[in-house]
Amino acid sequence: MPTAEKEIKAIEKSLFEMQDKKYRDFQKKLIPGVDEDSVIGVRTPDLRKYAKNLVKEKGYEGFINALPHKYFDENQLHAFILSELKDYSECIKAVKEFLPYVDNWATCDQMSPKVFKKHKDELFKEIKKWLGAKDTYTVRFGIGMLMEHFLDEDFDEKYPEMVSKIRSEEYYINMMTAWYFATALAKQYDSVIGYIEDKKLETWTHNKTIQKAVESYRITPEQKEYLKSLKIKK
Repeated sequence: MPTAEKEIKAIEKSLFEMQDKKYRDFQKKLIPGVDEDSVIGVRTPDLRKYAKNLVKEKGYEGFINALPHKYFDENQLHAFILSELKDYSECIKAVKEFLPYVDNWATCDQMSPKVFKKHKDELFKEIKKWLGAKDTYTVRFGIGMLMEHFLDEDFDEKYPEMVSKIRSEEYYINMMTAWYFATALAKQYDSVIGYIEDKKLETWTHNKTIQKAVESYRITPEQKEYLKSLKIKK
């Protein structure tokens, strides 16, 4: 049996050994659209730990090249492996290869490569491409990376402008857009409030942004009251 095939079989065997059936049954309810039979039911902390060990032991290359995966948990493990890679060139190449196979919000949102923090300029070039992609979760991932890495010291007013121009009928894109603007209101209120005042977002996304911002402990009571007054009544 070839080395890569052995590696893949060993990883699948390990995932089933970590299976928690009660957690599997609970998890199925959280990821609509994912084939229930593909959910093994491995808890996230166990997957993260396993991913770190695979990266440390260099026992992951055959696995991440074997796309598409059969199981949801394999996709989760794949995301966590990429999050641990220390070489930016290897990581970004692997991320771009994996994104077309990401088919759910959990895998999308839990993929957050640590090495991205040290390569903001190169990362931003990729984010611009992701925001204009056709795949739902590629766009969502791009918005998520812009939110994670470019709302603090690297913030620029052109970034929320880019996100505000995204128009989609996809729930998971619009929800991430709302999450982005709610977080931006918490971190860059003065630069972002105009998008809400001027109603630059689609109505559902506009109202969801306000809802999420009002739920945030990082928004002041005064800001919350003002935001509530800006809600669009249907």
